Amino acid sequence: MRSLLVITNADAGTSDEERLATALAILREDASVEVTKTSNPGELDGVLHRAGGRTVVVAGGDGSMHAVVKALHKRHELAEATLALLPMGTGNDFARGNQIPLEIEDAARLVLTGEARPVDLLVDEVGNIVVNNVHVGVGAQASRKGHKWKTRLGAVGVGRVNLGKLGYPIGAALSAFHPPSWRMRVEIDGRVVNDVDRPVLMVAIGNGGNVGGGTELNPDADTEDGRLDVMISRAVKPLAKIGYVARLRTGDHDERDDVVTLRGRTVKVSGDEFWLSADGEISGPERSRSWRLEPAAYRLILPA
Repeated sequence: MRSLLVITNADAGTSDEERLATALAILREDASVEVTKTSNPGELDGVLHRAGGRTVVVAGGDGSMHAVVKALHKRHELAEATLALLPMGTGNDFARGNQIPLEIEDAARLVLTGEARPVDLLVDEVGNIVVNNVHVGVGAQASRKGHKWKTRLGAVGVGRVNLGKLGYPIGAALSAFHPPSWRMRVEIDGRVVNDVDRPVLMVAIGNGGNVGGGTELNPDADTEDGRLDVMISRAVKPLAKIGYVARLRTGDHDERDDVVTLRGRTVKVSGDEFWLSADGEISGPERSRSWRLEPAAYRLILPA
């Protein structure tokens, strides 16, 4: 019988507990299941220390997935790990980008019937990891300002038709005019693709494509393809910014003439002081940061 270690957030609310109970009932039909609750990195490290060869099932959102992958990477155990995801966050962008069902019953069945496949990871020069997506410039500001709008609007809607998904585009609109742009040098695989004489609105580096609860920032990004996708927006004039933000919601912003999309294995961004959003975690300010792709860094249970 398959053995699963389910890791969940100790601070989860009542509704999350009910959803988790539904998933556990399905998992226990065909697997041996241990459930552990963690509330800080120390507890998480202790749980992973005794994971053994079990499949680690993350019951949570993008932040929970990031935390588990980060802990395994730090322990030098990620390459041997097999993970699965029960999406229980607000955005669930990593699940969306990997076709993991958002309905908890379907996600639980996928854990039992899916295929463990190698997926990629981003690592920066100081060892920080990115599971899904990292973006700088107006994107990071949008994440900061969009969070409160996602919370306010998240209660409005029915099922998957939820206004909380508008949080990121609203945040982008609020952020698009202060500061007006950044002067950044962007290098992909050692080649300069944007220099400081070409102001940019934002730079997004995608292992996965979705951010902010469903905004397809890097629409063609694929966690299994051994490449990272880079989107550079040069929409710095007022009307261009409005048009860019409007097309973010429909996911076709990459078709604009002032948007450049490229692919590679390493990316370096430097120039004006910037903040960055990595898997939704805001950090900075920075003057320079670089990332490299680690292909097939771990195994994730995905639809066959």
